[in-house]
Amino acid sequence: MPTTNIFATILSRTHAAVAALAAEGSVPAGLDTSRVVVEPPRDPAHGDMATNAAMVLAKDARMKPRELAEAIAAELAKDALIAKVEVAGPGFINLTLRPTAWTDALRAVLEAGTDYGKSDIGRAEPVNVEYVSANPTGPMHVGHGRGAVFGDALANLLSHAGFAVTREYYINDAGAQVDVLARSAYLRYREALGEEIGTIPEGLYPGDYLKAVGAALAAEHGAALNQMPEERWLPIVRDKAVAMMMEEIRGDLAALGVQHDVFFSERSLISGGPGATTAGPSATSTGPRDIVAQTIADLRAKGVIYQGRLPPPKGAPVEDWEDREQTLFRATEFGDDVDRPLMKSDGSYTYFAADIAYHKAKFDRGFKTMIDVWGADHGGYVKRMQAAVKAISGGVADLDVKIVQLVRLLRAGEPVKMSKRAGDFVTLREVVDEVGRDAVRFDMLFRKNDAVLDFDLAKVIEQSRDNPVFYVQYAHARAQSVFRNARAVLPELPLDARARAAMLANAPMETLVEPAEVALMRQLALYPRVVESAALAHEPHRIAFYLFDLASEFHALWTRGKDLPHLRFIIQNDAGLTMTRLSLIQGVALVLASGLNLLGVEAPEEMR
Repeated sequence: MPTTNIFATILSRTHAAVAALAAEGSVPAGLDTSRVVVEPPRDPAHGDMATNAAMVLAKDARMKPRELAEAIAAELAKDALIAKVEVAGPGFINLTLRPTAWTDALRAVLEAGTDYGKSDIGRAEPVNVEYVSANPTGPMHVGHGRGAVFGDALANLLSHAGFAVTREYYINDAGAQVDVLARSAYLRYREALGEEIGTIPEGLYPGDYLKAVGAALAAEHGAALNQMPEERWLPIVRDKAVAMMMEEIRGDLAALGVQHDVFFSERSLISGGPGATTAGPSATSTGPRDIVAQTIADLRAKGVIYQGRLPPPKGAPVEDWEDREQTLFRATEFGDDVDRPLMKSDGSYTYFAADIAYHKAKFDRGFKTMIDVWGADHGGYVKRMQAAVKAISGGVADLDVKIVQLVRLLRAGEPVKMSKRAGDFVTLREVVDEVGRDAVRFDMLFRKNDAVLDFDLAKVIEQSRDNPVFYVQYAHARAQSVFRNARAVLPELPLDARARAAMLANAPMETLVEPAEVALMRQLALYPRVVESAALAHEPHRIAFYLFDLASEFHALWTRGKDLPHLRFIIQNDAGLTMTRLSLIQGVALVLASGLNLLGVEAPEEMR
């Protein structure tokens, strides 16, 4: 069940105040209130909330902002939920709510449990989130891991906000890189047969991870592949290598707690095999045999494909540019800088052509909202892909590309570069095995996706405030320890969190009047707004930031109780006050658990 967002409630009442003014003729009817927002003020001293209503409506209302603000403020002052209204500066309206707003929010947390913060703003709209999509040419590295964590947390967040999310992995199993993989695996196959292969030739993948593929090929085919010409053994070896690499990638993702609903094969766009394959055994055919050709034909029928020549790229050496007539997509008609080729000189498709066909397949499956999570080296590819999605959908679909920046792997401040297994990079599995899933996930989300991340293997396992995952998890574990200790005063306190929350929802919360207690309740009331805004902005790091702030306020209140006995959570001779304060702690614990769950991080009962 959706949770009431107190900010949305006050926004609705602000709209009602404007409508009331229109009804009495003080302002014109039909004012566009879509740009009106209600948000926390920059300075808490200004109140609980602030609205820009007068600032954005004044021009259409043909009034001075301050004058309009006074009129709206007078209407809002009639609201029983609002204790004080003040007009500030040129026309901002600051609002202070009555204490019952915060106790009601706390009670809502206890009644909803970890479902608190759920929203229906998504209205079950289908959303496709494609993430990871690493080439199946080797084990995943830490950079892949950041994209995996980001995409997975974003999918969780969108689901919590009421969207119908499909999590997708695009298998790049076509093109030159998988042929290089096949030749590298074939070399390891010969090695498995006892042949001395020497140094791995330049241009092939040197990692030891392909030894297992070579051994599997030797066990399955014996020496038969050695008797075949390359055109016969290459597809056999390629299919086996891709299958084994994808099995390893799935294992790496599972170790990180990342799941996908669909694995879509790039090769199927041309070969016509199973394309969108669910995580289980079933698969569905994507339709025509050559989907790329069909997509190009569809775009040609729309008049956005033509035969022409491109000017030489700026700054590129002349020998790298081919002056010839090409099949071009009119990308500039849809916001790109230049038109883009779809066919290579040898008649094969460009990567872009396949990517257009893939996104058309998404659109044909019913997705008007698509989110792609890409690595830092794909930033220059965004505009052309967004142009393509506009073209294939007639402007109906939207593509949001989230670029995940580089990860610099450190150990106590020093760079870590080499892997025992991969040779030239540290694998994701090695990092997860060393520091744990929770540390990897939280630390990678405790930074905006488009900022470079320094991931220090030593710091992410420190037990200190400087380590955000420890600090937030410790807050949840500390809350659980309070419940265990409280049974000395309240022996009837249930061990089960849901039963305990139901009991504590009946506590007299109006006695929570200490400023730090009120601040915590206000922070809990903020959570549904954070979930909605993070989901709409596609920014899961907002949840991690919020959890850190909530944990900070909780730890600070606990510390004050150590110094001031009357502020302690457990009062030995006052079961009623103890129960009331436990209701606040239960609210904090439930929201911490909810937020950590969105990030895919455990909410521990205790930490040692």
